[in-house]
Amino acid sequence: MAHFVRLEEAKQLPLWRRPIALLFLMALAMPIAFNTWSALLNNFVIEAADFDGGDIGLLHTVREIPGFFAVGVIAIIIFLREQVLGLVSLVLLGAATAVTAWFPSMGGILTITMLSSIGFHYYETVNQSLQLQWLKKEEAPRVLGWLLAAGSAATLVAYLAIMALWETLGLTYNTVYMIGGGITVVIAVFAMVAYPQFEAPNPQIKKMILRRRYWLYYALQFMSGARRQIFVVFAGFMMVEKFGYEVHEITTLYLINLVINIAVAPLLGRAVGYFGERRTLGFEYLGLVTVFLCYGGVYYLGWGVLVAATLYVVDHIFFGLALALKTYFQKIADPGDIAPTAAVAFTINHIAAVFLPVLLGLLWLVSPAAVFFLAAGMAGISFTLAMMIPRHPEKGNETIFARYAAAPAE
Repeated sequence: MAHFVRLEEAKQLPLWRRPIALLFLMALAMPIAFNTWSALLNNFVIEAADFDGGDIGLLHTVREIPGFFAVGVIAIIIFLREQVLGLVSLVLLGAATAVTAWFPSMGGILTITMLSSIGFHYYETVNQSLQLQWLKKEEAPRVLGWLLAAGSAATLVAYLAIMALWETLGLTYNTVYMIGGGITVVIAVFAMVAYPQFEAPNPQIKKMILRRRYWLYYALQFMSGARRQIFVVFAGFMMVEKFGYEVHEITTLYLINLVINIAVAPLLGRAVGYFGERRTLGFEYLGLVTVFLCYGGVYYLGWGVLVAATLYVVDHIFFGLALALKTYFQKIADPGDIAPTAAVAFTINHIAAVFLPVLLGLLWLVSPAAVFFLAAGMAGISFTLAMMIPRHPEKGNETIFARYAAAPAE
């Protein structure tokens, strides 16, 4: 029978059984499966199914469909606790990753990608909700930075193993996918058994809500989803298609990202706490404008692989600052809105993600540089939106256009 523990009572539990410990355990589990899948994906689909730019765009469109329907989480949590749903979703992600290489055809790859994506997106929706419910506002930026670093550290171990052993032991795609996905499944099952069910002090609204005062958060989420697709889908694909990167080489590039992320992610969390969401997000978006313009230069100006690889690493660092979007919402939200708004925001985030990859995949066939120039424009729009965040956001002061709510009479 499930054991329920209120958050304030969880302080009496051993450190390893507290809510923050569970957040860290989940932060370790998810990237092992997801990033093992990502590290091998471009090489696997090209070798197994002869994918081109249009095919990879279609694959990622299929992968993002469950994100578009993340709002369905609201219906599920009526019957299933968020914590349980998050861990079940991790099991699905791990299991689907484990069997990826069993289906080396277009249809098989699309089907298994859909299943793993359901696990990934439902986990991410619930995980974001639990983070904002379980963490205090004053500690959230710092802890979110450490959670990002923990995920990077877990992925680092996986990538080191792939890089060191891929050629040495003659590893196959099936072996690596089975190990990576299997580890995630084991961790998720352990978390189901070892941890009590934590109860946050504020019951969550279990229906879809759209509040006018959250409009800027919704707009930033939409632009974030559109812009992210270009990095996720096409930046890595460029390294394989244009520069002929092999599995161990693309993994080395990911490895560099992870080492930097482990060191930098906690600093990013502190930066959000010190400079605030407005300045932090503004810096991120200006940096991304520059990076995407330079990606275009790789094609138009003939810059070499070293420039492209450097841009890929810098690009990844900037995306770490996106944790400021979570803390912005935490500051302006009603406590009971966190779960339903996390689901709605994930759906909004994936509106563009459903159609952009396949459309941009077709544009890629005509002009890869145009894809990156379009991304620079998206980052510019995001910067404009970020400048509408007030220095000290809170309920009643969600944007620079909002007035503070009248103080209650004493």
